[in-house]
Parts: sequence; C-alpha cells; structure tokens
Amino acid sequence: MPAVQSVHDRAIAHLYTAHHGWLLGWLRRRIGNGWDAADLAQDTFVRLLAAPDATPEKQRGWQLDEPRAYLALVAKRLLVNLHRRRALEQAYLETLARLPESLAPSPEQRALLLEALQQIDAALDGLPAPVRTAFLLAQLEGLGHAAIAARLGRSERTVKRYMVQAMACCIVHLP
Repeated sequence: MPAVQSVHDRAIAHLYTAHHGWLLGWLRRRIGNGWDAADLAQDTFVRLLAAPDATPEKQRGWQLDEPRAYLALVAKRLLVNLHRRRALEQAYLETLARLPESLAPSPEQRALLLEALQQIDAALDGLPAPVRTAFLLAQLEGLGHAAIAARLGRSERTVKRYMVQAMACCIVHLP
C-alpha cells in the first residue's frame, strides 16, 4: 500500500507544480478574489491528496489526458460548495438580524449554530434531490408525509423512505 500511496503523492506533486499557477489564475478570473482563489486552488489539491480512490486515474497510474480539465472540475465543485455555504450563512445572519435582541443568540451560540447548519448542509449534499427536498420540507416547513407526497408528486410510502434515508445520512455524517 505505501508504494501506491507514494505513486499517488508523486502524481499529485507533479500536477501541483505543473498546473497550480494555471488553476490559481483560472479561479482568480472566475471569482475575482485572490484570497478565495488561493484557498480554492489549495483545497483542490488537498481534495486530491485526501481521496486517491475517488479518482478514475488511479487505475491508469495517474496518467491524465486532460489534467487542467480535471482540476477545473474539482475546483468548480468546491466553488459551488463555497457559494452554497456563503448563501446559507447569509440567510442565517439575515434571520438573526430580524430577531428581537432579547432572543438573539450570543456570538458563541451563533458560531455553533452556523457550524451545525454547514454540517447538515454538507451531509444533505450527497443525497438525491427529492430526498433532500422531502427532508427540508419536513424540517423547515413542518409538513407531514402526506403533504410532502402531494407536493413532490410521490407516494406517501416513498416519502417515508426518503425521510429514513435523510435521517440515516444525518446520523452517519453529523457528530
């Protein structure tokens, strides 16, 4: 196993030296923010290092035909996650701003709540869209299985399966 890992590490090191500058420029042009671009470029390579089995190139000894396209794909996914996290954070802060001061959580509680929201968002991200939607309708709008089934055009039994799947995902992914 260490030999496979060292091949993987060398391949990532080669990708980094050959394409990091290009990826950083590509991200900078796309998002217009050098700090976020640098973070996302670094996160792209960290993602590749952390999940060697998730890449199809592992079977071919990491011979990428289009390394920049592959890096751009990973970076785009991270960029989507960044935008989603920021939108979630903004919605949370707007909700807090509407609360009376006596009900507003402390800064520590705010940070913990925001972290929990981001963990839930990350856990739900891996679910199919109808499962995620059913879970959110139940949790955020308080709808029952019958109402969710009607809204999604699914059977109530299917909605129950969706809920079990979503809850299982949360249990597995959340501390």
